[in-house]
Order: sequence, then C-alpha cells, then structure tokens
Amino acid sequence: MKISQLLKQDTLSLSFEVFPPKLQTNFESVRIATQRIAKLQPSFMSVTYGAGGGTSQYTLDIARNLKEEYNVPMLAHLTCVSSSKETVHARIQDMIDAGIGNVMALRGDIPAHLEGAERSHWDYHYAIELVRELKESGADFCIGGACYPEIHPESGDQKTDIRYLKEKVDAGCDFLTTQMFFDNNLLYNFLYKIREAGITVPIIPGIMPITNAKQVDRAIKLSGSFMPQRFKSLVDKFGHDPAAMKQAGIAYATDQIIDLYANGITNVHVYSMNKPDIAAKIQSNLSDILGK
Repeated sequence: MKISQLLKQDTLSLSFEVFPPKLQTNFESVRIATQRIAKLQPSFMSVTYGAGGGTSQYTLDIARNLKEEYNVPMLAHLTCVSSSKETVHARIQDMIDAGIGNVMALRGDIPAHLEGAERSHWDYHYAIELVRELKESGADFCIGGACYPEIHPESGDQKTDIRYLKEKVDAGCDFLTTQMFFDNNLLYNFLYKIREAGITVPIIPGIMPITNAKQVDRAIKLSGSFMPQRFKSLVDKFGHDPAAMKQAGIAYATDQIIDLYANGITNVHVYSMNKPDIAAKIQSNLSDILGK
C-alpha cells in the first residue's frame, strides 16, 4: 500500500524506522530484530540506506523480507551521498522488481571518512535530484522527503530552508517526515509556517525515544535539536541509571506522541534504533488510543 493512501485515513497509527546491518556478519541479528518490530503490525516501516549505497542490498533484503513475510507496507531509503547515476538507477530497478512502492529520497548524512571530501564530481548533491530521477523512472512510486521542524543544520535561516523544501515538494514529494524533535511546539510552529508557504503534503512527525544518556549528544550533533528543560531535567535525574533512563525516555516519547495525536496528527514515525522492546513498549503505552 502507498503511504500517501495510509495518510488519508482518519485512524491513528504508528510506524517504525529500522536500519540494515553494516556487515554481513550482523545480518541475522538485525533480521530477527526487524521481524520482531514487524510483528507489531505498524502502519508501515522504513529501512535506512548507508551512505554511498554501502548497505543498499541489505536495505532491499530487509524491506523485501518484511513486506513478504509480515505484509507490512515498506518505505525504502535512497540517498545522494557518493552515489553514481548507475547505482541509483540500479537501486530504483531493484525496488521496482521487489514490489517496493514507497521511497524516501534523502541527501543523506556525510560519513566521517568522507568529511571534507570534494563533492563536485558526485552525480547527486541534493534530495530534489533523486526525487526527479524517481519521477522520471516512470515507476508509480510514492515519494517521501525529509524536513526539519527547527532548521536544517546547514541552512542559514528557516525561511530559506522552507523555500528549498517547497521546491522539493513541487518536484514530486508526496509526503514529508520530520527529523527528530523534543518539543512539540516547534513542530506546530513549523507546520503553520510551511502551510503559509504553500506546502500542503502530509507531514509525519519523527520521534526518537532517548533511552540512554549517551544518545543526547548524538541527537544534538545529528540534528541540532533543541532540548527543552523538561527533557534536560529527565536526563539529569535518571541518566546515571540505565533502567530508569530507559523507562523515562520511553515515557517522554509516549507523551510526545499522545500530544501529537490530540492535536490532529494521525501517524507518528518512531526511530526505533532496531530495538523491538522499545517499539513494543511505546505501542503498548498507546494500545487503547490505537485500538491495539
């Protein structure tokens, strides 16, 4: 099923993101973890894609397995970083052959070993170029893109950020998924601004459960996310106790999701980090709300 069709439904739903293994030796453990998440029957699952296609085959293998075995709609990621036109065209054909109808077009994070590398010779520099390739392929893809409720770390200001976002949507994005955020008011303000700018496609909020203190620094580094005092206090109080921090982090993410549902959001995407127990606990916390 196309994600754009799912988003037209009025029922509340939850989806999860998983990632493929970096090494073949880890494939089996990742496969088992993603299957346990698929058994929760989320509205859909997304599978990330390593920079330069390093895990592209694993991405497709995981997505195909979950789609065929658990009948969960799949969203496969596709990124620009260090990808050639030949590679992207091959991945597009692979997705067509696997029956994957939903694709997330991303620029992608620059991996550490490519920091400072000359990028002028790369075939793709921005996600909008992938969106155009997907449209030109002739395949009936439902295309997703990313957005930042605060501001893209490399943008000068939010107004410019939103202008580029509108260009990406106009090129063919059917929906947008947000980067993680920890203050829902930031999302609500963002939604007002992009609607004013003429961006009308559905927005799926992305929620990251922070279940250990070490994740905080990484979250800030990856997205520049604002950490509200309420969240900082949680980390200060429970960060030294792994079990307590895990419980508190799940509770905080659950509270965010409930507030989003209460304010008109129908689908929330959880960055599960391949943790079936965390995904299951969040879904359990929302069982009566979701009717599961």
